[in-house]
Amino acid sequence: MNAHRYLTGMMAVLLFGSVIANGQKKPAAAPAAPAKPAAAAAKPAAGPAKSGAPSASHAGSPSTAGKSGPTTAGGARGPTTAGGAKSGPTTTGKAGPSTAGGAKGGPSTAGGRTGAASTAGHPAAASTGGRPGAAGGKAGSPSAANHSGGKVPNGSHMAHAANGSSVRTRANGSRADVHDSKRGMDIHHGLNGNRRVGSERADHSRVVSERGGRGYYQQRPYGYRGHEYARRTYYDHGRAYDRYYNRYSYHGVFINGYAPAFYYAPAFYGWAYNPWVTPVPYAWGFVAAPWYGYYGAYFTPYPVYPSASLWLTDYIISQSLAANYAAQQAAASQQQQAMAPDAAPMTPDIKALVAEEVKRQLALTNQEAQTTAANNVPDPASSGIARMMSDNIQHVFVAGADLDLIDATGTECAVSEGDALQLSGPPAADATAANLVVLSSKGGVECHKGATVSVALTDLQDMQNHMRETIDAGMGDLQQKGGTGGLPAVPASAKAAPAKAAFVDIAPPPDPNAAAEVAKQSAEADKAELEVTGAVTGDSGPSAAAATAAPPAEISLGQTIDQVTAILGQPKTVVDLGAKKTYVYKDMKVVFTGGKVTDVQ
Repeated sequence: MNAHRYLTGMMAVLLFGSVIANGQKKPAAAPAAPAKPAAAAAKPAAGPAKSGAPSASHAGSPSTAGKSGPTTAGGARGPTTAGGAKSGPTTTGKAGPSTAGGAKGGPSTAGGRTGAASTAGHPAAASTGGRPGAAGGKAGSPSAANHSGGKVPNGSHMAHAANGSSVRTRANGSRADVHDSKRGMDIHHGLNGNRRVGSERADHSRVVSERGGRGYYQQRPYGYRGHEYARRTYYDHGRAYDRYYNRYSYHGVFINGYAPAFYYAPAFYGWAYNPWVTPVPYAWGFVAAPWYGYYGAYFTPYPVYPSASLWLTDYIISQSLAANYAAQQAAASQQQQAMAPDAAPMTPDIKALVAEEVKRQLALTNQEAQTTAANNVPDPASSGIARMMSDNIQHVFVAGADLDLIDATGTECAVSEGDALQLSGPPAADATAANLVVLSSKGGVECHKGATVSVALTDLQDMQNHMRETIDAGMGDLQQKGGTGGLPAVPASAKAAPAKAAFVDIAPPPDPNAAAEVAKQSAEADKAELEVTGAVTGDSGPSAAAATAAPPAEISLGQTIDQVTAILGQPKTVVDLGAKKTYVYKDMKVVFTGGKVTDVQ
């Protein structure tokens, strides 16, 4: 009900222009954002973000540039099949060719954790799925091992070493978390089978990596006009792309809110916010993708679209699901041939709630864009969860990363990219986590529908970042595809050149050794698990080694030469035929074409 009142009030302040030649209403300069709540957190210190994804915009126009990175269902970055803009290889999920139209700018898969949004003529921001948003990416804090919500699940057992290192095991004896005090490293083994490693260096830069070669490296802080920002360089299946964050304090916790690097024209946000004159059918290009076949019982696209907000809703969900599917494949988890019998699908009612959240994000970004146009620095608390926790709306979030949570009974359960959760109420004044209700679930080890779970504020902000970044990616796709495939044409007034945020120009340059650093950290994590487990159990022999056996080396199509050598080391022989090179190892040959793996023999 609050959401309806909110939207009714918002619609009242929207300006409508004259009807343009093609029959579409000329969008207002952009939707007005809700008034800033009195309880919103104090103006931040500012922090890192996953941006980098340029979003087209008129100076001062808002942009929800999304987490960009590989995406399929319309994510930016990477070649795409269904009309997506070309920009880098991607796979059906996190990185690789995009199926339903990724925007130019980097690898994209339908649901890539950060599918870079991009419009013709301006750089695209890679998209995550997310994973990166989500995961995006996934870890919003230096320690990737910290349980979201700061609690310890029932049945956990903690073992400590004299030097401060520790190991947490689950009730079934499986390892959950390893903290290596010597390396300043945290390792988390997710319920879904993946492993995430996080560490913070002496210069406060961060490195987070995941099994399968995904991760971000590195996050480097810097200042702009009295605020702390961060440039985060994501690395995903051989592709590197940047995102930016503006740091702020809320409930005594420093949170990284997404800072769009580019903004679209205000008129474009108005066009996306308001209903289209006539509902239009749209055929997504991901219907033949493996991820869609797997999640067919969980997600069904709308048959027609009366507005961009509903189109963007399906875009966000499809991007997230494709990224989640690819993450499971990379983590070598035991994938079922059908959805778990206790899965709770993303119903039309739930998608309608997500669509309303999309409209709110468009309005907030519009306000932020106008602040930027006036040469002022947006308040990240106003655009982030600080506002959302205090405006009396039961906001809906779409998970952009895999998270292990704890429900009201103290039981550990997971959420993964594409799950929907709804805020059940504002957190207590001293709380560092919020309670949300699970609206949709893929079943199995995931939290069941209706469960109340505790989500750390940092992870909740990452979910909002995921939505904003993916919306921006979808906006770039809409601007490129407008007038084709049944979509209404974008008015000329909404196609103004993008406006870049000033803080981007002073950001520290990305590290060119991202791929090698991610691989190096993964190898260090293998050593850390062995050493720490031995230290807390007093056994550093074969049994400890068996308990921490490193996963097999993963060589996959699209990896770079640096990435392969970081995993396998230098080859015995190199056959160099110009664009085609073959690296000969003891038990395999790896063929590179144009610097990327094209065959393994």
